[in-house]
Amino acid sequence: MRIVTMLTALPLLLSAPAFAKKSCTEEPKSKWMTEEAFKKKVTDEGYKIRKFKQPGTCYEIYGTDKDGNDVEIYFNPVDGSIAKKK
Repeated sequence: MRIVTMLTALPLLLSAPAFAKKSCTEEPKSKWMTEEAFKKKVTDEGYKIRKFKQPGTCYEIYGTDKDGNDVEIYFNPVDGSIAKKK
């Protein structure tokens, strides 16, 4: 019975990342900051970007803050505000 339960749950677990896209804005891309302008904004705020991504409707960075702490942050690409920080 345990194996049947695990096999039933496996497709749900594997499909979960497909639904995990972040939604930071509903504005069209024409209203988004350019990647260059966004990167300049956050580096001016003291962040160092190791990796930049654009999942769903967010800009996401992996890097460090001005104090050297590791960060993973999702930003609203329209105004650069933080939507989620890990």
